[in-house]
Amino acid sequence: MKKFLPLLIVFLVILMVLPRSAKLSYDYRKGAPWKYETLIAPIDFPVLKTEDEILEERRLASDNIIPYYKYQEDVVNRSVRVAESVDLGDFAFMRTSIVASLKSVYDRGVVGDDGVPGSSEIVYVQRDKRAVARPAAEISRLADARSTFIAGVSSEWPEVNVDSLLHAVSATDLVVPNLVYDRIASEQLSPDANIPVSPTSGYVSAGQLIVSQGEIVTAEIAQMIASYEKEYNANMGTSAGGFLFWTGNVVIALLLVVFLFFAIRLVNPTIFKDNGKYLYLTLIFTVFTVISIVLPRTHPEYLYVVPFVLCALLLEAFFDNRLVVMTYGISILPLLLYAEGGRAVFLVFLAGGVISIITFKTFNKGWRQFLNAIITFAVMFLVFLGLRLTDLAGGNIIRTALLLFISAILCVAGYPLSYLFEKIFNLVSVYRLSELCDTSNPLLHELEQKAPGTFQHSLQVMNMADAVALYHDIGKMNNPMCFVENESMLLADGVRRYHEGLTPQQSAQDIIKHIIDGGELAQKHRLPSVIRDFILSHHGTTVVSYFYDRFLKEGGAPEEIGLFRYPGRKPVTREQTILMLCDSIEAASRSLKDYTPEAFDAFVEGIVAGKMEEGQFEEAEISVKELGIVKASLKTYLAQMYHGRIAYPKRNKFINFIK
Repeated sequence: MKKFLPLLIVFLVILMVLPRSAKLSYDYRKGAPWKYETLIAPIDFPVLKTEDEILEERRLASDNIIPYYKYQEDVVNRSVRVAESVDLGDFAFMRTSIVASLKSVYDRGVVGDDGVPGSSEIVYVQRDKRAVARPAAEISRLADARSTFIAGVSSEWPEVNVDSLLHAVSATDLVVPNLVYDRIASEQLSPDANIPVSPTSGYVSAGQLIVSQGEIVTAEIAQMIASYEKEYNANMGTSAGGFLFWTGNVVIALLLVVFLFFAIRLVNPTIFKDNGKYLYLTLIFTVFTVISIVLPRTHPEYLYVVPFVLCALLLEAFFDNRLVVMTYGISILPLLLYAEGGRAVFLVFLAGGVISIITFKTFNKGWRQFLNAIITFAVMFLVFLGLRLTDLAGGNIIRTALLLFISAILCVAGYPLSYLFEKIFNLVSVYRLSELCDTSNPLLHELEQKAPGTFQHSLQVMNMADAVALYHDIGKMNNPMCFVENESMLLADGVRRYHEGLTPQQSAQDIIKHIIDGGELAQKHRLPSVIRDFILSHHGTTVVSYFYDRFLKEGGAPEEIGLFRYPGRKPVTREQTILMLCDSIEAASRSLKDYTPEAFDAFVEGIVAGKMEEGQFEEAEISVKELGIVKASLKTYLAQMYHGRIAYPKRNKFINFIK
């Protein structure tokens, strides 16, 4: 029941946010045959214009606006004053002509190089609070006005190189726009300015044929179908809900939850036993699934800006990539059902999520996260562009590109939430492991002080297994003298050894208790559950063989073997299996006398075979091939740790040899 309760909550949340009314949506494309049965209009509805048609009509309406300009007297006066005082040197006799030509150009009117907006043949020019209509052809663009200015001076002084002279004294720069366009006044004075653009282009009556089965969908037919869908969803959808509709909703919500359940079960069923991981996974899944369901109905225009890829990144920090891809894909499945053009939206974000999962392992630190965002954006945009150019997706390309870029950047901004969730759900990521591996950690420092031998043993096992192994024996610090590795460091001269005078049963019970103590310490210090799993599984359910053998030699009954068995659990993951082997091999290797490759080979093979005979790998995920790789690595490590030393000759023999 504990396993299914979170899934039940997820199911209920999804069911609550699913649409409460039916939605009509046909999957079709222009130029392809209509694959459904013949469609007859059941209601009257208007045929809506496309966005491009509305924009074109607005543009044509704006072309009919009569431009209204205001004459800037101060601009003219300032330019004339400069012209009257400019240093012309030996050509001062030309000043009157220059000023006259400049005034003439300004009297005609000068606008920017964009020219007069629209296609009107006349313009209004307001000067001295009086507006007069003038032919648009009289108004000069800036470049033309400067050419006219030079030509006017040249006509009076043909023998002078006027063009070079005026440019030399920067006189041509005195010609600037002196007419300022007034958009508000233009629209108010134009008869067509306030005429609204109709959003419809026709009307379809009930009973009219929209499209026949097998008929090619033309642009006109596509407009009618799209208009019918919008009218149906806006006015009829609210009355289409009923028992069958809600039954469909239950099926959809149930399928999403079942898909998630089997994804976890197939990839890593141990997650069901890890409360922190399980709740975190279901939370992230629920949040993004709800967004995938709700947003297409409430704000469909913002679909491409939502950082759906963040779902994959928040999961990638703690779970296997196979599970991340499956969970992410399931969470955005509702986009296929409820988003307009859902196929395109789903494919865009699916591609972005998959590529982000692949590249994030390389680009996951500092500024590199922005590089990962750019790669993700590029992939999403290319997928959208391909769909858009083949008419499988709609929307403005530039606007969608901008939204997808914002979405990718939001993933970088949202990723730090993983650190918050890591603390809330007591999860462990690579970064948390680095923090836990710091030997200045208070718990490890306490272990070093109370059980220095165990601490050194843990360091050796860590070198073999990995960082999490540092904590596997923290339970020993509750009774450090019970363990032989601490006696040489903590035992004072003349003090009785711990196990002297104890029965085999008592000694075994004191030893195996460090598993329970370790689990309690891990819980007390809020260590991640994965660390606690290592503590509980590093001895599995093996027997304290030394004291059990002693017990049997003293006449003990074999059926009392339970008194000597560790109260842990058998390893499940590859990592737990490796830690068990490393712990056993490191502890037993101290009794090695022969440091040859053959001795290491026999030693490791014997330890592994013993664990297998005891059934310790029955629940482990590790394969025979992987186990072989582990054994080879451990043999190499032992050879490096216990490599043979050169036997140097005694000093006197060495001296005699030299002599």
